[in-house]
Amino acid sequence: MSPPDAREAGFTLIEMLVALAIFSLAALALLRLEGATLGTTAALRGQAMAEVVARNLAVEAMTDPEPPAFGEARGMVLNGGVKWAWVRRTAHSPEPRIQQIEIAVEGAGSAARLTIFRGRRG
Repeated sequence: MSPPDAREAGFTLIEMLVALAIFSLAALALLRLEGATLGTTAALRGQAMAEVVARNLAVEAMTDPEPPAFGEARGMVLNGGVKWAWVRRTAHSPEPRIQQIEIAVEGAGSAARLTIFRGRRG
């Protein structure tokens, strides 16, 4: 067996530079993906919290002994360290014994909408 040629003993400088360039591109792509993932996670967290606030308001409207008055009501609520502005619109539904209640909340760049129906007395 003859010893390997000096040209065949390892990587050339050009091969190493190409390999580093490819690795750098892959690493940059992963960093951009991580940034996008963090942004999406924050948006989803805000959206989920807005939906929780809307559902809390819906539960209050459904469990109140007296049905809400027809028309529009507005308010603010603090939940999760964020001030949420809410609007509740109560209207007649096609069935006269049922109210249609639309709830919209906004806060911290997130919003949610919810429609519920509640039976009326008399």
